[in-house]
Amino acid sequence: MPKKLPTLFTISLLVASSSTLADVTVLTPHTAEYQVNYGSIELGRARYILETPQDNFFQYRFDSDVGLLMLSDKRHIRSEFTLEGANQLVPMRYSVERTGTGPSFREQAAFAKGQNVVHSRYKDERATLPYDSELFDPLMVQLQFRLDMQAHKDELHYTMVKEGEVDDYAFKIVAKERVNIESGSYQTIKFEVIRDSKKRQTFFWMAPDLSYLPIRLTHFEKGSKQLDIKLLNYHFDQSSKETPPTTEQALVDDKVNNEEG
Repeated sequence: MPKKLPTLFTISLLVASSSTLADVTVLTPHTAEYQVNYGSIELGRARYILETPQDNFFQYRFDSDVGLLMLSDKRHIRSEFTLEGANQLVPMRYSVERTGTGPSFREQAAFAKGQNVVHSRYKDERATLPYDSELFDPLMVQLQFRLDMQAHKDELHYTMVKEGEVDDYAFKIVAKERVNIESGSYQTIKFEVIRDSKKRQTFFWMAPDLSYLPIRLTHFEKGSKQLDIKLLNYHFDQSSKETPPTTEQALVDDKVNNEEG
């Protein structure tokens, strides 16, 4: 099992009719579940959940449970943030809890805008970092990325607080591609994480028709595929009304239910 799963994507889904998803935006409450593979070996599943906001207070969650042989890794990540204007997310609190094989740890960050600082704690180390209006946490930055793509932003560069430090990440558009995976066929835009070295490469695909929901992520180490994360199913909660599943999604759900039964 890899020592670290990519935080960011750690990274859209079944093609639905335009009428069904007409009112869907990046911040529409939704759930997306993914299958996590190490090479060709299935490790487990991960789920993203954007809850229904309370006024202008949003909560975004990530839960994963993966394992290989006697190794296990469980993560529960939470992000709380607000929205300024039409497209700018403002982080408030961020937390990570990791358990499983090896040392467990926690990470926390509090974005104290009024004090102009960010309070961070990673494992047993505490840090105070200068606040910046362009700072994000590693989870809600995914939503900011999607908002920026919908707004046709050219520069895809983000600064985030991660493991007690401030890290910069940049991305580039590679191509438009149709992605065919077990859960369906999707028209996507392919992105790459920009790095100085080609020893590590990360690509991910997002579907514009689904508010740039991530469809797939692959990570390579020295040319060998390490991680392959693929969308299994999704659900958008439009105006607190249940969205009817697409035919493909219904088939996936039935298959999962039959296997569990």
